[in-house]
Amino acid sequence: MLNLRCAMMEDVEAIEGLMRSAILELQKGFLTDAQIQASFASMGLDTQLIEDQTYFCVIENDILVGCGGWSRRATLYGGNHSAGRNAKLLDPNIDRARIRAMYTHPQHTRRGIGRLIIEAGETAAKAEGFKAVEMAATMAGVPLYKKCGYAIEKEWTDNNGAVPVPLCTMVKSLSS
Repeated sequence: MLNLRCAMMEDVEAIEGLMRSAILELQKGFLTDAQIQASFASMGLDTQLIEDQTYFCVIENDILVGCGGWSRRATLYGGNHSAGRNAKLLDPNIDRARIRAMYTHPQHTRRGIGRLIIEAGETAAKAEGFKAVEMAATMAGVPLYKKCGYAIEKEWTDNNGAVPVPLCTMVKSLSS
């Protein structure tokens, strides 16, 4: 049984390990080896999400099998180490909430973990008055996000690593 709970600072080591495994394994077939390595320059944990209590852990049998969340802050993607972070609070009347840092353990894919996190994030964002959400999606994540009702708004590359990494902005309305 999958259990979703808010992440705590004590989870950081396990979250970072899961993220590393997911980046190394789940990006294969979507990115080159060089792009996978370059992904580490921009992907990772933003502990502001844990502090804001908007980041979730999915636990099964006391094992972390997934993590991800949402944000009411301006930063679209990236970890504590990433360039361009902005902790400014978004205005739900004019801004879109962010879906952030979605990762599933490679041995636990295709079990509804990502969808569980997305639905929890969307529900929380809607409860705070946001009318839409957006994310910076990896190529590996695009198929899931499309199934969850997201549309590609713009394709672009992250240039923080040694080589460019393709990403896209995906959006979804939270209107009923």
